[in-house]
Amino acid sequence: MTTAPRDRFFHGLATLQIERPFQVLLAALVLTVASGALALRLRLLTGFEHLLPEGRASVVELSRVAGKTAGVSTLFVVLHAGDGPAGPAPKEALRKAGDALVIELEKLGSPWIGSVEDGLHEAKGFLGPRAGLYAGVEDLARLRDDIDARTEYEVARETGAWLDSEPPPKALDLAEIRARFGATGDLGERFPDGYYQSKDGKVLVVAARSQVMGSDLGRSTEALRRVKGAIERVSLASYHPSMTYGLAGDLYSGNAEISAINRDLIEVGLTGVALIGGVVFLYFLRIRSMVAMLVTILVGVAWTFGFTELTIGHLNLATGFLFTIVAGNGINAGIIYLARYLEARKSGSGVADSVRIAHAETWVATLGACAAAAAAYGSLMITEFRGFRDFGVIGGAGMLLCWLATYLVMPSLLVVMERVAPFESSAPKGPFGRFRSSFAGAFGRPFAWLVPRFPGTIAVIGLGLAALGAVSVVQYIRRDPMEYDMKNLRNELGARAEESRNKALADEITGYVGSDAMAILVDRPEQVAPLRAALYARRDAAPPGQRPFEDLHALEDFVPERQPEKIALLLEIKARVERARRRHLISDAAFDSIAPYLPPADLRPFAMADLPPEIARPFTELDGTRGRIVYISPAEDTEDAHYLLRWADAYRSTALPDRSVVLGSGRAVIYADMWGAILAAVPPAVSFSFLATLVVVLFAFRGRRHALYVLASLLVGIAWLGGLLVLMKVRLNFLNFIALPVTFGIGADYAVNIVERCRREGPGSVVLALRETGGAVILCSLTTTLGYLALVSSMNLAVRSLGVAAVLGEIACLGAAVLVLPAGLYWLDQRPRAARAAAPEVG
Repeated sequence: MTTAPRDRFFHGLATLQIERPFQVLLAALVLTVASGALALRLRLLTGFEHLLPEGRASVVELSRVAGKTAGVSTLFVVLHAGDGPAGPAPKEALRKAGDALVIELEKLGSPWIGSVEDGLHEAKGFLGPRAGLYAGVEDLARLRDDIDARTEYEVARETGAWLDSEPPPKALDLAEIRARFGATGDLGERFPDGYYQSKDGKVLVVAARSQVMGSDLGRSTEALRRVKGAIERVSLASYHPSMTYGLAGDLYSGNAEISAINRDLIEVGLTGVALIGGVVFLYFLRIRSMVAMLVTILVGVAWTFGFTELTIGHLNLATGFLFTIVAGNGINAGIIYLARYLEARKSGSGVADSVRIAHAETWVATLGACAAAAAAYGSLMITEFRGFRDFGVIGGAGMLLCWLATYLVMPSLLVVMERVAPFESSAPKGPFGRFRSSFAGAFGRPFAWLVPRFPGTIAVIGLGLAALGAVSVVQYIRRDPMEYDMKNLRNELGARAEESRNKALADEITGYVGSDAMAILVDRPEQVAPLRAALYARRDAAPPGQRPFEDLHALEDFVPERQPEKIALLLEIKARVERARRRHLISDAAFDSIAPYLPPADLRPFAMADLPPEIARPFTELDGTRGRIVYISPAEDTEDAHYLLRWADAYRSTALPDRSVVLGSGRAVIYADMWGAILAAVPPAVSFSFLATLVVVLFAFRGRRHALYVLASLLVGIAWLGGLLVLMKVRLNFLNFIALPVTFGIGADYAVNIVERCRREGPGSVVLALRETGGAVILCSLTTTLGYLALVSSMNLAVRSLGVAAVLGEIACLGAAVLVLPAGLYWLDQRPRAARAAAPEVG
C-alpha cells in the first residue's frame, strides 16, 4: 500500500520532532527572536491619510502641503490662576510668568522651539498706527468731513456765528471716533494690552511653534520633556500661589494620542493574552497545555509581525490592534491539534504515536480552516483602501504562520514536556485529578446532549432566525448603516477632557487661524484672488442652511487696498484731531486713547513682506515664502461626517480662469476619500471573501457533499450576524466593517472541523464529533471571541466597535456550527435508519 507524499512528509516531520525536539525548538527560537526584533521596529501611523493609497490625489496634496506648512507644529502652554487670599492679582502675575516662560522656552532653541510668544505685542505695535488703513476710503473721507463739520460747529458756536435754526452736526464721542478710525476689532478688543489673556484675567496662553511633529513619538516626547523642564525652572507658584498650567496644540495632542494608543495596544494585548490563556486552561485544566498553547501562539504572532515589518513596515489605525485578533484566531489550529493529541494519549497511545495521530488526523481540517480564514482576510487585499489591504495582508499571513507554528513548534514542545513530566493516562489522583478527568474538554458536552434530543426544533428555529436575519439585513442597508459621528471614531472624551478644555481656551483666547481651518496651498500668490472668488461663488450658491464653509483667510487680508489714498486721508484726520485737541474740543484723556492709532508722519504703504512674523507666521512656508497659503474655515460642526463630506467637495478641486487647478486636502478631503474608498471596497471584498471561502472549502472536501454542509452553516451564521447587527444597532465605520468579510472565513472554520470529524468517523458520529471536536471548536471560538472582546476595553471607540461587531460574528458563526449544522447532520443520519425501520421484513 503506497503512502501519499503529504502523508510521508508529515510522518517524517513527526519523526524529526520526536527524535530531535530540542534542535527543532532551537531553530524556532532563533527565528522567533529575529522576528520579534523586527516587530519592535514597527511604527504606528495614526493619521487617516495612512489608510488611503499613497498615490491618491488628496494624500499627495496633503503631503505637499504638510511638507511646506505643517512641519512647524503648535504647542499652547495654558496658564491658570485664581483669586488667592493673598499675593498679587492673577492678571499681572500671569503676564509676568508668561514673559518669563517665553524667555525660558526661547533658550531651548530649534528644533524643539522655533518661536514663542505670549501675545501679539509686535503685531499690535505694527498694526496700531496703521489701523485706519483697514477702513474704507469712503468711511475715512466721511470721518474727516464729520470732524471738520463738528469742529466748525464748535468754533461757530463759541464765536456766536452759529445759527440756532440750523441743526448741529452729530457729536463725535470717543467710542465712535475710535470705532470709525479702526481702533477696535481683534487687536483692539481681544488683545487690549497685547497679551493672549482671557477677559477675566485668569488665563494666559503662551503659544510656541516647534519643528518636531506630534506624530514623531520619540522626538515629540523629548520636546515636551524639555518644555516641562522650562516650566519647572520658571516656578509658576512663585508668581502666584494658585498658578497651574495645561498643555494643548497638535504637538501635545499628537504625542498624547500616539502614546495613549501605544499604551492601549499593550493593555489590550495583555488583556487578550490573559483571557485566551485563562479559557485554554479552563478547557484542558492543565498548566502545561496552557503554556504549550501560549508559547506556540506567541511564536506565530512574532513571526506574523516580523513579516509585517519586512513587507509593510508600519501599522495604522486599522492594523494596530491585530495582535489580539491574530492570537485569538490563529490559536485555533493549536487547540484542535492539542485536543486530538490528548485524546490519543488518554486512549493509551504513546507520545510518538499520539504526535503522529494528531498530525495525520488534524492537518487537513486545520489547514482548510486556516486557509478559509486567510482567504477571508485576503479578500481585503483586493481593495485600494490601504487600511483594509494592510489588515488583509497581516491577518491572512498571520493565520498561515500560526498554522505553521502549530505544526512545527507544538509537537516538539509536547515531546519535551512529556520527557520532563509524562502525561498520566492512568486513573486520576486527588480531587483535582478527578475533577479534571470529569470536566476537561467538556465544552462540547451540553451541545452533544441537546442536539440529538431536539434536532428538528433546533434546525427549524435556526433556519427561521436566518431568514429573519436576511430580511433585516436588507432593511439595514436601506437605512444607511454607516457611522457619521466622528466622535465615535476617536478616543473616548474622558481620556482627553483636560486637553480639550485647554485647547478650547487657547483657540478662544488666541484666535489661532489654523485651529479648525484647512490649508490650501496655491502655486503663485496671484492665484489667491481668483481662488477666493471661485470659492465664495460656490458658498453663496449653496441652498439655505447648506453653506459648505464659513470664510477664507489669506495673508493679503492684512495688506489694505488703496493705501496711498487712505494715508492721505489719515494724515488729514490726524491733523484735524490734533487741532481739535489744541482747541480743547477733545480732552487729553480722550486724545491719549486715540493717539496709538494715529498714523506717524512717515507712514508709507506696506506689502506682505513688511508684516511682522507674529501676523505672517500661519501663512509662511518653511522656506520663508509668504502669501501662498489660504485657510478655509468650516461653517458647521466638523465632527459631523455629513457636513465634512460637503465641506470637502467645496474645495477639493477648483478650476481658475487661467485654466490652472488648485487642489485642496486636509482631514475633510482625506476623510471624504476614505469614506468613498470604504463604500467602493464593500462589494468586491465581500464577494471575494465568500468566493475564496467557497473555493477553499470545496478544495478541502474535494467537492463532496460535505462542502455543502459547511457552506450551509456559513450562510446561517452570516444571516444571524446581520440580524444581530440590526438588533444591536451597530453602525459601520472604517474599522468594524472588517468584521464582515472576515466572518466568512470564521464561519467556515468551525464548520469545517465539525464536518471533517463526522466524515472521518463515518455515519452516526455527530454526537461524538460534538463531544470531542465540538468542545475544541467551542474553545477555538472562545479564544477568538476573547481576542476580539479585549478590543472592547480599548479607549478608542472605533476599535471598540470592531470588537463588538466581531464578537457578534463569532456568536453567530459558532451557534450555526455547533447547533444548526449538527442538528441537520443528525437528522440526515437518522433518515436511513428510520427508512430501514419502516421497511417490511422480506420472507
